[in-house]
Amino acid sequence: MTTEVIIQQDGRLLRVTFNRPEDNAVSDAMALTVSKALDSAHLNSDAVLISSIGPDFCTGRKRNADAPPASPEAYERRSEYDSIFGCYKSIRDCKVPVIVAVEGRVMGFGAAITALADVSFASETATFNIPEIEHNVMPTMVMSALYDRINRNAVLYMAYSAEFIDAEEAQRLGFTSKVLPASGFKDGVEKFIKTLLSRPLPAILGLKEYTHHAARMDEAGAIDYARSLHSMVNTSAAMKKKAH
Repeated sequence: MTTEVIIQQDGRLLRVTFNRPEDNAVSDAMALTVSKALDSAHLNSDAVLISSIGPDFCTGRKRNADAPPASPEAYERRSEYDSIFGCYKSIRDCKVPVIVAVEGRVMGFGAAITALADVSFASETATFNIPEIEHNVMPTMVMSALYDRINRNAVLYMAYSAEFIDAEEAQRLGFTSKVLPASGFKDGVEKFIKTLLSRPLPAILGLKEYTHHAARMDEAGAIDYARSLHSMVNTSAAMKKKAH
C-alpha cells in the first residue's frame, strides 16, 4: 500500500485519488494499489472516480523509488511492467463504471487511463500527450490501452510527435467524454456522479457489462447478448421502481 494513492469510500462511490501533487507521476506501486481497489470495487461501490490532487492529473509512469536497477535481460525485465498492464486490465474489467476526471497535464499513463475509462471528463485547460519517444522509449504500454479506443492515425501521430493536444482535440479523438469549464470542473463531475448513482443498479452494471464484452463479438453474438441482457435487466425489481 502507498500513501501516494488515497482510497476513500464515499457512500456508493469509491474515490481513487493520485496524491503526488508535485507531478502525479504514477509509480508501479501506485498502479498496483489502483488495480487492487478496482478489482474489488463492486463489493461496496456502484462506481469509481479516479482523480488527482495537484495541478496535473498525471505526468506519466515512474519506477518505484526503491526499485533495483532494471535487468539488461529482456525476458527478466518483462514482469517489471506488469503493474501498468495490470492496471489497464483492471479498468477494463472493473464490474462498475470507472470515471476519470483530469486537469492540467495528462501524459502517457494518464492519457491511457483517461481513454480506458467508461466516462471521462477533462477541464478545458487540460492538455494530453504521449511523451515516451522523446526519452527513447517505445510507447507500447500506452498503445496497448489505446489501440481500440483512439483512431490509428491520430494515436500514431501523437506517439511519433509527442506533441500536446488540447482538451477539445482530446475529446474529438475519444480520450475524454466531455470537456468542462475550469471554473466549475469539480462541480460538473460531481453532478454527473450524482446522476449516475441515481440510476437503477442493474442498468448501471448491465451497461458496463455489455460495452465491455460486445465489442469483441461478431454481429450476431452482440445482438443476442443484448437481447439476453435486455430481458434480464429490464425485468428486475429495481427497474420497476418509480424514478424520483
